[in-house]
Amino acid sequence: MKILGISAYYHDSAAAIVVDGEIVAAAQEERFTRRKHDARFPHYAVQFCLDKAKCTMKEINYVAFYDKPFIKFERLLETYLAFAPKGYKSFSTALPVWIKEKLFQKSLLQKQLKRSLLEIDLEEKLLFAEHHQSHAASAFYPSPFEKAAVLTMDGVGEWATTSLSIGDGHKLKMTKEIHFPHSLGLLYSAFTYYIGFKVNSGEYKVMGLAPYGEPKYVDKIYEHILDIKEDGSFRLNMDYFDYCTGLRMTNDKFAEVFGGPARKLDSGDLTQRHMDLAASVQKVTEDVVLKLANGVRKLTGLNNLCLAGGVALNCVANGKLLRENIFDRIWVQPAAGDAGGALGAALTAYHHHKERPRTVVASDAMKGSYLGPEFQQNEIESELTTAGAKFKTLSDDKFMDKVSSALVNGKAIGWFQGRMEYGPRALGARSIIADARSTSMQKNLNLKVKFRESFRPFAPSVLHSEVGKWFQLKKESPYMLLVADVAKDRQKEVSESEKALFGIEKLNVPRSDIPAVTHVDYSARIQTVRKQTNPRYYKLISEFNKKSSCPVIVNTSFNVRGEPIVCTPRDAFRCFMATDLDILAIGNCVLEKKEQDESLKEDYAGKYELD
Repeated sequence: MKILGISAYYHDSAAAIVVDGEIVAAAQEERFTRRKHDARFPHYAVQFCLDKAKCTMKEINYVAFYDKPFIKFERLLETYLAFAPKGYKSFSTALPVWIKEKLFQKSLLQKQLKRSLLEIDLEEKLLFAEHHQSHAASAFYPSPFEKAAVLTMDGVGEWATTSLSIGDGHKLKMTKEIHFPHSLGLLYSAFTYYIGFKVNSGEYKVMGLAPYGEPKYVDKIYEHILDIKEDGSFRLNMDYFDYCTGLRMTNDKFAEVFGGPARKLDSGDLTQRHMDLAASVQKVTEDVVLKLANGVRKLTGLNNLCLAGGVALNCVANGKLLRENIFDRIWVQPAAGDAGGALGAALTAYHHHKERPRTVVASDAMKGSYLGPEFQQNEIESELTTAGAKFKTLSDDKFMDKVSSALVNGKAIGWFQGRMEYGPRALGARSIIADARSTSMQKNLNLKVKFRESFRPFAPSVLHSEVGKWFQLKKESPYMLLVADVAKDRQKEVSESEKALFGIEKLNVPRSDIPAVTHVDYSARIQTVRKQTNPRYYKLISEFNKKSSCPVIVNTSFNVRGEPIVCTPRDAFRCFMATDLDILAIGNCVLEKKEQDESLKEDYAGKYELD
């Protein structure tokens, strides 16, 4: 049985294909269109999935969509009626779009599928899952657990913003929900907006900014904004928000409590106040997640927990949850956001709708999340030649020696190998890599390669067998979704004068033996690497370890600020030429910047919208 899953029309549209219960392929549309968070119908991602499964649309048994648009419309209508006449302007703007397109999404989906594929009748083949059902399915069905509690947290689906499900074998039953407008995801997004970052993409910045501040506004949040119960259930005071009816997240009353108007998008310098606001909303988020988890454990008595939804990408909160030992084991879906809904919808159709049995995989069924396109050596060489690149093709041994030596010598390297990752994290297939021991690498990569704010941290990739020697983490973190502190004996003592520094001034103080991946609070967002999952990346880090006695390297996504992660060899070469990367390691080809034709260099300034 072949099932195609689709998410689209909100943000991060994607497609996934499941064949007889096996996850065969999955990818976000943005990687093909080069349009960040592309929400349009995923024509290219769908075609990729069909090609990878070696089938046509005629052979697809079901097409599963990740939410139910009519229920969303019901929520929109009821919300505006509840707040009327407030918000008429945004209501009158949204309503025609819903009536014209989204309300009749079934016919729209059929039209889009037929436009780019084959003229077939999808009437009996098209299925719809609920939004949080898709999230929960994406978390439970690929997990290594026969039975588990499933907690999903995001902005909003149809009505649900937080949900609890129980997974057992192939069965998945939703048991509790918190409904819009009370949303942990939207609370975090409100502060993202207020601090001056873009909603639905700048939340990572808030999380990265938080360690530079102090959680000074936590009491104000609890006093004015958030009412939370012991089991983690919560309500927001909507007097302070405009997202129900307005065209902004927060209002003047919110600004009055937190000391001034919202910072304009990416305007001016961040102040200590903004850092303290980030620290505060991060602390509150962690509080809510821990209380929810405790409530779930008491209610279900289950030992295993699965997580999905956009809030599950808050790896700092995930790390805190792990250390609390509320559950014996935790598994987080690597494509936890809306893109993962495509996979969840397909798995829901297979296991829930068709009641097909499930095979539990000991590690998990995500195949390392390497589910996207891959390119053979001849294809790589052909694309590079067409692009005008100068490269050398080396044997495996010489290639590994060359690239690992370049890392030791402080070079910044574009690393393009195997199948592209599914989800927002680069996991050693489409990565920029560097020496984690460098004291200047974090700042240089941010400013000269990624073209982004200097405060944003980088993640370490570490050999799985060495993680406990370098970090305070006893479990594996293959998807870079857990934060833990650097091991005590690897930390460097900070002087009293350095401790007294404020905000971004803390950035240049080396705090460990691996300063390029150590945040200002000694934390790191860790990826553990296994030979079985990514043998080529494992081999590179092993070679680097032999030469440096350090099994840790910097790993950040292969793109610049505002650009989707690279997908093709041509994308990789273009990004390589537009940045200060020193080397591109792609397939068995090695490209050195100094040998390239400078006329091929592209100016990326203004090419992509800021994230």
